[in-house]
Amino acid sequence: MNAAASPPPDQPRPAEGYAGDVTPELACRWWQAGDAVLVDVRTDAEREWVGFVPGAVPLAWKQWPGMQVDAAFGDKLRAAVPPGKKAVLLCRSGVRSIAAAKRATELGIEAYNILEGFEGDADEQGHRGRKGGWRFRGLPWRQG
Repeated sequence: MNAAASPPPDQPRPAEGYAGDVTPELACRWWQAGDAVLVDVRTDAEREWVGFVPGAVPLAWKQWPGMQVDAAFGDKLRAAVPPGKKAVLLCRSGVRSIAAAKRATELGIEAYNILEGFEGDADEQGHRGRKGGWRFRGLPWRQG
């Protein structure tokens, strides 16, 4: 296994433009300890149909069908993350959450991208949920 691909589970991996990348397990520990706010930046449809994390702040970075960045995202994020708390940002596979983490950092929020996202990377057949991700790791989530 390539050490650069998987940071130690108890440490963030450095990133450019935001505080860092964290494993789903570390993000979950910070969130459950009250050290961070878990912000799910997926669309409402993704959370409704694929699954969601109970207690996470649902705040879409982009909304279906146009997939334009929500112009009010910054204001909503400031309202969701109290001063002095970290934000851990979750999307489907860990891509949109990087953009959201960069925006959060511009707002002065200590923001981390959750590696692998909710569903993880697609496998050889193009299916998600079988290679990493919040759900695959057995962390809290619900469907429906």
